[in-house]
Amino acid sequence: MNTSRKENSKSQNSNSKLRFSVTGPVVWNLLFGICCLIGMSSCASSPRFTRDRLSEPKVNASRSAANTSNGKALSYEGIASFYAHDFHGKKTANGEIYDMHGFTAAHRSFPFGTKVRVTNSENGKSCVVRVNDRGPFKLERIMDLSLGAAEALDMMKNGTASVKLEVLEWGE
Repeated sequence: MNTSRKENSKSQNSNSKLRFSVTGPVVWNLLFGICCLIGMSSCASSPRFTRDRLSEPKVNASRSAANTSNGKALSYEGIASFYAHDFHGKKTANGEIYDMHGFTAAHRSFPFGTKVRVTNSENGKSCVVRVNDRGPFKLERIMDLSLGAAEALDMMKNGTASVKLEVLEWGE
């Protein structure tokens, strides 16, 4: 009987030596390593800070509105406004980060990615914007423009302008 107790205690001792216990410094070092990896991955360059962010969107001729609506671009007229500082750096309705200096716009129903020529009816200035957000939420307005587009149209003084919209290329 005495020998069986020794054998049992030996087998228990050998089993306890094989067990791996994650405690104390091991856990903290693991958590610290994971936090460092997450922190370093957030330092990656962001696509919103590129050289061409201040240029107008380019129109793809194969998807132009002229090719999809019987050779005639669709046009609309109404009042446009702009939005800037309160939304800069926040997500737009299509998920990208809003850059107030870019040439983007918000429209209630145009598909995201639609490229539109916006012409200020009061001074004749125009620019091409890409729809990436939803709005405007004031019913009397037809489009909200980014600050960059509003500056190009010279509508900063009044905040709104009478505009003509011409769809150049439909988004998806």
